Amino acid sequence: MLCKIGDVEVWRILEMNGPFREAEMLFPTAGPDVARIMNEMAPGQVDAAGKVILPVQGFLLKTPTHVVLVDACVGNHKTNNFPDWNMRDTGRFMAALEASGTAPGDVDYVMCTHLHTDHVGWNTQLVDGRWVPTFPNATYLMPGSDLPFLEEVGPDQYRESVLPVVEAGQVEEVGPDYRIGEAVSLIATPGHTPGHVSVRIASGGAEAVITGDAIHCTPQCAYPDWHFVYDADKEAAVAARRHLLETVAESGAKVLGTHFLLPSTGRVRADGDAFRWEAD
Repeated sequence: MLCKIGDVEVWRILEMNGPFREAEMLFPTAGPDVARIMNEMAPGQVDAAGKVILPVQGFLLKTPTHVVLVDACVGNHKTNNFPDWNMRDTGRFMAALEASGTAPGDVDYVMCTHLHTDHVGWNTQLVDGRWVPTFPNATYLMPGSDLPFLEEVGPDQYRESVLPVVEAGQVEEVGPDYRIGEAVSLIATPGHTPGHVSVRIASGGAEAVITGDAIHCTPQCAYPDWHFVYDADKEAAVAARRHLLETVAESGAKVLGTHFLLPSTGRVRADGDAFRWEAD
């Protein structure tokens, strides 16, 4: 178990952890020294080749009433523009799920913070040549405005990882006012995608927030205005990032960074016009 927030168990479901793309490419407005700055603030964030280390993970929440998977990573046998993610075939995601004591049939909800390829892959799996929902008893919660967005910008991902769940009748379109029981709610953080949400856990007087892709790395706490190359609306993403950072700095909530360097947990503190990351 990664941590416990009140009565809610949080388990890390790690699919991979390794180099992704060059820092200068991912953060094009950060300047030529971005790799050095990132490594000074988060040692090991950028490897010797200049590529950002990017964990791909989901978080499994065991509340008193529901089992909720937040984000479903890249998946197996999926078409992907990123070579390291294309047609993967590994048991790591399912092994992590099993280590949490959870079978696919135990999951009540799959909460997609957004519908990018590394957050929807295990929504489905290939069985006898057909894509079928991986979690047969789950309701898949998807931001409504992300569905037409993904169909346009990622037709392969939509066809393989979303449409089969829609056709199975397991999708519920949600907005940021949605709640799962008493402990889990959503925070609107649009910009990375039109409907992007972050996830708030509140139980027993404790609180945590799963960032999704509103923030991609801890140095963005100090530099929230850095654009991320894959943000659909970069200025909206900056505004959402600042709002989220202000929210967690004020509340003192534990932060679970979806793509933050492992162990991916800590707190955010206000620091002048920006913020400071304090790892657990």
